[in-house]
Amino acid sequence: MSTSPASQIAPVTPAPPAPVIFDLDGTLVDSEPNYYEAGRRLLANYGVADFSWEHHTRFIGIGTRETLEILSREFGLDAPIEELLAGKNRTYLELARARTEVFPEMRAFVERLSAAGHPMAVASGSSRAAIEAVLAGTGLDALLTTLVSAEEVAHGKPEPDVFLEAARRLGVDPADCVVLEDAAPGALAAHRAGMRCIAVPYVAGTADDPAFASAGLLFRGGQGEFTARAAYDWLGQPVRSS
Repeated sequence: MSTSPASQIAPVTPAPPAPVIFDLDGTLVDSEPNYYEAGRRLLANYGVADFSWEHHTRFIGIGTRETLEILSREFGLDAPIEELLAGKNRTYLELARARTEVFPEMRAFVERLSAAGHPMAVASGSSRAAIEAVLAGTGLDALLTTLVSAEEVAHGKPEPDVFLEAARRLGVDPADCVVLEDAAPGALAAHRAGMRCIAVPYVAGTADDPAFASAGLLFRGGQGEFTARAAYDWLGQPVRSS
């Protein structure tokens, strides 16, 4: 008896759910106002009275330690970096525990990924204490349990260390991972890690930054344009070879 062509076709094994790594600040949560206020208060304590929001936006996507090292040089602060770091983290944690807003579509995206079985992690330039405080305060800690702080690796963004460490802790291949980022240094770090990237610029004027050119999906309008459905639909598309 002949075998029909249909019976000779091997069954297709569905690809496992792609691991997703989230930046925290400006991507999952709108923590930048708290970081700005913590930095403003810290600098005011050392005699710097004119630290503006516009000045702060230069450092979005850069780790707290690196930011303070630059600011210390710019303003000629003579305090040790560890003292500045402790002071800013202390003030930030007070603000973060009082109020941190989760972007609604990002929460919906996390919930959708969790329901579909996607491995997830958070990789952030913030301290581990800050990451844990924000996730606990927003209820995201129930879904996001694998965390990496830039303080736990050799180099912060735009180097790929935090993302590669997140992949290691998840037990997955970096090439299978998708990163969500709001800042150019993070998008560049994702590219250097060999990971796909969904970019949601926090500062609208940065959408044309060359670092975002490598993003597989760019929401030029930032959080106002991002939707969980659009991101999830893109995530399910076949990966094109370069």
